[in-house]
Amino acid sequence: MIQGTREELLRDFSTSSNNIQIDKTKPLWHNYFLCGFKGIQEHFGLSNLTGMNCLVDGNIPPSSGLSSSSALVCCAGLVTLTVLGMNLSKVELAEICAKSERYIGTEGGGMDQSISFLAEEGTAKLIEFSPLRATDVKLPSEAVFVIANSCVEMNKAATSHFNIRVMECRLAAKLLAKYRGLQWGKVLRLEEVQTKLGVSLEEMLWITEDALHPEPYSPEEVCRCLGISLQELRTQILSPNTQDVPIFKLYQRAKHVYSEAARVLQFKKICEEAPDDTVQLLGELMNQSHASCRDMYECSCPELDQLVDICRKFGAEGSRLTGAGWGGCTVSLVPADKLTSFLANVHQAYYQRSDRNLTFEKQSLFATKPGGGALVFLEA
Repeated sequence: MIQGTREELLRDFSTSSNNIQIDKTKPLWHNYFLCGFKGIQEHFGLSNLTGMNCLVDGNIPPSSGLSSSSALVCCAGLVTLTVLGMNLSKVELAEICAKSERYIGTEGGGMDQSISFLAEEGTAKLIEFSPLRATDVKLPSEAVFVIANSCVEMNKAATSHFNIRVMECRLAAKLLAKYRGLQWGKVLRLEEVQTKLGVSLEEMLWITEDALHPEPYSPEEVCRCLGISLQELRTQILSPNTQDVPIFKLYQRAKHVYSEAARVLQFKKICEEAPDDTVQLLGELMNQSHASCRDMYECSCPELDQLVDICRKFGAEGSRLTGAGWGGCTVSLVPADKLTSFLANVHQAYYQRSDRNLTFEKQSLFATKPGGGALVFLEA
């Protein structure tokens, strides 16, 4: 999520290709490009690289939850790979770009980078990890997805919100693993606990109820549960910008992650079975998702909640925040025959009746459909 003044966003940048320095304190556009470049450079162990001149353009609103930062990292990785005349599979490239974006200080996963490369026109994708794979999901033809920008910018590399959630999930995974007698030391993700136990997502929700309490955990309580010192917690588990967090909501974060994963699989199942009320059922899952993001993961904000309510009021069967949260965009499932009135009413209710930042006015509210992934066009 690239952030800065307009002058900073458009400012030229140059550096030595053999001495890449990425400033984590300033998440400007060129640092994301350097992430992708450095990822390829380090993957192949390259040195003494020839430089290149790049003109960067884009139409993704920055800090909008539409993965503008990941798009730029992926673009840089693909361009660098092409200029060097090297080849990687789309899966390998996605994995490299997911890892290299962490150079900016964001403890992200790999979903944004994966869809950037693995997307195909006309179909949604179920993205799964370990190993990375993508499965086609046919969406209902009688409805469209509409993106609406809350115009609240949130830069996940410039704040600790995102990384705190990552660490809360990591701690929850370790406590759940220990509760069930697993070797918890190397456990990093909640998914790993489910896989090691060989149980369903629904069963993991029951285990979470038994193992964790809804009251926030202090660092000291986490240490007691794991049998480690505060120093070990801070230096061996927490990331640098989460070492002084006073409380961790482990129960809420685990409940959200497992229930959200279950909703994803249910969404796919409904699309496959295509009952008569498909759009309504999918919309309800999206509404449940937003409620969980708002109440359990706490990554919404008042403007997003307001925009979701407006979208539902004017015909969306379901609406939820998308992206990291704390600002950015909503995505709504709208019956195709209601699209025109929906766009007009939401525009009037949310954008015209308030002093919104409409620098990207034409990109604030639009219908969308699945497109293809990243490509390189070469002049003959």
